[in-house]
Amino acid sequence: MSIPFNLEKLCRLFNIKGEFVDYVVNTDGLINSTFVLTFNENGNVKKYTLQKVCTDIFKDPDGLMNNIVGVTKHIRKKNEEVNSPYANRCTLTFLPTIEGKYYYLDEGNACWRIYEFVDDVYTCNSIENENDFYNAGVAFGEFQNILADYDSASLVETIPNFHNTVSRFADFKKAVDDNLSGRLSNAEKEVEFALAREKDAHVLVDLINEGKLPLRVTHNDTKLNNILFDNKTNKGICIIDLDTVMPGLSLYDFGDSIRFGANTAAEDEKDVSKVSLSLELYEAYVKGYLSSAKHALTDLEKELLPFGAKIMTYECGIRFLMDYLNGDTYFHTDYDDHNLVRCRTQFALVADMENKMNEMLEITKKYC
Repeated sequence: MSIPFNLEKLCRLFNIKGEFVDYVVNTDGLINSTFVLTFNENGNVKKYTLQKVCTDIFKDPDGLMNNIVGVTKHIRKKNEEVNSPYANRCTLTFLPTIEGKYYYLDEGNACWRIYEFVDDVYTCNSIENENDFYNAGVAFGEFQNILADYDSASLVETIPNFHNTVSRFADFKKAVDDNLSGRLSNAEKEVEFALAREKDAHVLVDLINEGKLPLRVTHNDTKLNNILFDNKTNKGICIIDLDTVMPGLSLYDFGDSIRFGANTAAEDEKDVSKVSLSLELYEAYVKGYLSSAKHALTDLEKELLPFGAKIMTYECGIRFLMDYLNGDTYFHTDYDDHNLVRCRTQFALVADMENKMNEMLEITKKYC
């Protein structure tokens, strides 16, 4: 079988041995191009994941890969020290090139990398039951716990100000003023909702600046499908999609998980009456997350977990709205108002969280 884009040649630059057998294009990701390659090495089947990194978004491949390799080596070492049964699958294993780097820039300045394929695992794109979300909470809590002693200052920001809500709000206001798409009149209620919560955008950033919240190693994209679950035990054993690993707040990771997983409706549900926060799913995740992360967190971090869920949902909403006003230049859309629909679901979820905040606080205290 012929391989597109000289993929086999690229593999040889990473010193992969054996005979090429097959490849499959992985269409799950929205940013990077991903291929799963199969090789036959002396009768043994070996799989590798080859990715073309989107340098339009990740402009510093050297810093990006230094972040990822440092963090994955730390995770592997910690698992080996405690003789974890998942030590050989607990994190991604990236291959160096013949020259010793963990990425290759081709003639067109495209960035490529390869890591060993993780077998006997599955991913989830939606929550089927509370136990799934509990296991997700344990996995992301363990990610936070195991990296608690890793120096976050040694990491570069792969996307500057990614969860800086003050910066995000300023970008949103500019989008409102510029109205590049000419669609502002379609989103007046959503703009009003966002503007009314400007103070919320400052809360966590102010606490960072006051030295009251610690910057940690954070994943920054804690969707359920970024966890590999073991086929036999159903435990979340490996966190993937590490491009946004950088300094951040534990509240970002926790909050984004709740935003994604505890919503009773899809992210682009047009009927916002279906959108609400499931307190049952919220409790399942909190219970799992704090079972593995609570000793690594400060009292203030634990107290602010419910607010973290709200602010990450709000941030996502203003990002969708900003992109809608800018002409859909960042997020992939399937129809004209797709980003506006996404924004409405996020803001409906924010409103429901506000109504349920006291209950969220009580649930969180139970597991602290």
